[in-house]
Order: sequence, then C-alpha cells, then structure tokens
Amino acid sequence: MGKNHTAVTTFLLLGLSEDPQLQILIFIFLLITYMLSVAGNLTIIFLTLVDSHLKTAMYFFLQNFSFLEISFTSACIPRFLYSISTGDRTITYNACASQLFFTDLFGITEFFLLATMSYDRYIAICKPLHYMTIMNQRVCKRLIFCCWMTTLLIIFPPLSLGLDLEFCDSNIIDHFVCDANPILKISCSDTWFIEQMVIVCSVLIFIMTLVCVVLSYIYIIRTILRFPSAQQRTKAFSTCSSHMVVVSITYGSCIFIYIKPSAKDDMAINKGVTILTTSISPMLNPFIYTLRNKQVKQAFNDLMKRFLLLSKTRKRMKLGEP
Repeated sequence: MGKNHTAVTTFLLLGLSEDPQLQILIFIFLLITYMLSVAGNLTIIFLTLVDSHLKTAMYFFLQNFSFLEISFTSACIPRFLYSISTGDRTITYNACASQLFFTDLFGITEFFLLATMSYDRYIAICKPLHYMTIMNQRVCKRLIFCCWMTTLLIIFPPLSLGLDLEFCDSNIIDHFVCDANPILKISCSDTWFIEQMVIVCSVLIFIMTLVCVVLSYIYIIRTILRFPSAQQRTKAFSTCSSHMVVVSITYGSCIFIYIKPSAKDDMAINKGVTILTTSISPMLNPFIYTLRNKQVKQAFNDLMKRFLLLSKTRKRMKLGEP
C-alpha cells in the first residue's frame, strides 16, 4: 500500500450495522467497554509500579500485558467510535495501513507474552527455589524484548508486500477496522502469495505460542498433582487460574475464526471475533486478574485506603483541624 500508481487514496469502512438505532447501542456498548478496559488496565499498571509486594516477574509481565491491552483496543475502538458518532466512514490509505500495522503488532505480541507468562508460571510452580534467580529482572526484560522483536520479524514481510497492493475496482472494506482479509479481497493485484504468507505466519504464531503454553501447563499440572496436601494443590492452582482463563479466551477466540460454518458467514464471524478481542477481552482481563488474585486485591485495597486517608487529611487541613 502507498505507491503513486495506487488509484485509491481513501477507504470506506462498512462498520457493523446500517441500522441507526443499533448503531447507538453499539456506540454505547463499545464506549463503556473501552473506558472500563483502559481504566482497569491502567489500574493494574499503576498498582504494579507503586506496590512493593507486586515486584516479581509475574507482575512485571502482567504490567506489560495490560499496556498491550490498552494499546490494542486503542488502535481499533476510538476510530470506530468516531466513525459512528460523526457518520464519517472514510479512512485514509496511510491511516488504514497504520491501523493494520499497530493492531497486528500489539495483538501478536500478546500471544508471545502469554506464552512467556506461562513459562513464568512453570518456573514458579516447578522450580520454586530457583524462581528469583532464573526470573530475575534482566531475564524478564530480555523476554519482553524478544516478544516485541519476534512479532516485528514475523509481520514485516507480509506487511511490506502489502504496501505494493493496488486498489482500482473498489475501496469498500467490509469491516469496522482495517483488517488483512477484507483488504486483500478488494485488491486488484495478485494476492495469492501474500494470502499464503499471512496463513503461514498466523499458523506459525499460533502453534509456537500454544505449544509453549500447553507444555508449560502439562508440567505445572503434573507437579501440582504430586503435592502432598490439598491446600498446597489449591494454592498452586490459584496462582495459575487467572492466566489460564485469559489464555482460554485469547486462544478460544482465534480457534473460533477458523471453525467457520460457511463462507457466507465468514465476515460476520470475523467481525464478531474482532469485537471480542478488541473490546470485551481487554475489559475482562483486568477483572479476571484482580478478582482471582489476592495480592492484586490487597494492593488495590491498600491504595484505596491511602487515597481516602489523603482526602480526609486534606479536608481537615482546609477546615483548620489538627
């Protein structure tokens, strides 16, 4: 995308519905989920930065995961909310290319980070005595760097080839975001090679990360079942439960894309899964991690107490009380 011979300079995003009343409901729903996801993930980032008890590798990865969730949902949802509120469905060629790049970058990096987090849980459960030594700060930073760099190396070839696509017959994208599949469908260039590359990259990412997650949890479950007491087993499972739920939602939604009832429903399912991954999942994940994690809940309660104490102190000072 982006050469001088390209006839199309703007695209038209069809969105989710033509019904004005349904569009209002979609706008309200997406606005609420977006605000909750940003607020929830920012809270986790803030707690992991200020609370001394949340300085382990697990919370460092969770902090980065929350950053990715905010970035991913922000790359898609605000632009669509603007489109619904103004009725302007056009998006420039460069804006579309940028959105595609950032959604791929943040979305795929999440998969590698989830795999890294499963490895972290494996070390914590299976090698607890060596956990602090193995998962030190330097190792954690290197793992995060590897997640980002691997994603860039994988997405660069298909995206760079996509910059050469020509659009001469149609500029209508049957989606609410700039997604690879609907863009390739409207191109008048030969897209066979890029399509195969996208499939190979998608399968490679999915298999690589899923194998890492599955192997980690096989070893984790095997180790937990050997624990002598039921209390120890419950405690060990609880440390992994939040991550397991998030992994299930993330991988489940991706599997659902490939289990399509018919080619006719292909785009409708694609849109539905995109809504799940770009708005609902980023909103649910902070709640999953806080509701199922005692340390995060305790950190949140401590923070609230500090804020209340601070506000009371300020009121007293204003009233001139000691």
